[in-house]
Amino acid sequence: MAKFMLPFVWNHTCFGLHMPDHLATTLNSLVETAKDGQQGFGAAADDCSSPDLKKLFRELSAERGTFATQLQALVTAAGTAPEESGSLAGAVHRGWINLKSSLATREDLAVLEECERGEDSAVNRYHDALQTNHLGATASTVQRQYDRIVQAHHQVRDLRDKLSASTLPN
Repeated sequence: MAKFMLPFVWNHTCFGLHMPDHLATTLNSLVETAKDGQQGFGAAADDCSSPDLKKLFRELSAERGTFATQLQALVTAAGTAPEESGSLAGAVHRGWINLKSSLATREDLAVLEECERGEDSAVNRYHDALQTNHLGATASTVQRQYDRIVQAHHQVRDLRDKLSASTLPN
């Protein structure tokens, strides 16, 4: 009798079904990504001078906090401990936002540039997660969040381009 080997270890349940370790790992990675966005947009709101940008960044920060909470609930429902904070890379990026905006004469542009870089990372992480074949019942939540992150990325990019064009010397 041939032995059947699973490519992953099953040890959690999700929606009444077993959740493989790699799914919990993927979801926890997205929790970190959402937390990074929440904290990064919060830092951006503090560092920019435009009231409109402050409002936008606070809204995006709150949205990312909601994303993290939704993902944490999925991980908890699976019987796994969810991530509670962002990543080390996210903390370094927030420090870079703070430093760059304090040195830049065009601080709002510098903040937008760094927010776009952070969004590039979030888009890539969510895209990679969606390319896996193991999201199962969690795929719709991840897809909804991904779609919104892509929209926010385009919004930040467009604002950066608009501000960049308006600060060019005549």
